[in-house]
Amino acid sequence: MEVIWRSLGSCRGLDPEMFFPETEEQADIAKMICHGCDVRISCLEHALASREKVGVWGGTTERERRRLIRHRRRTA
Repeated sequence: MEVIWRSLGSCRGLDPEMFFPETEEQADIAKMICHGCDVRISCLEHALASREKVGVWGGTTERERRRLIRHRRRTA
């Protein structure tokens, strides 16, 4: 299943470095690409499940994903 959603992402064919930004401004560019992506949720869930520590996944940065994980733990 993972291979299928990755092949449908808006990021397909783009420079992967774009999704491993050094600044918040660069992260915003990657997040804009993710915003309209049809597989954004699958990408985000993958990043949360595998604890991706770097990069923009599913339109979120590492910091945003950590917040989501904490929020989910509190509401579970």
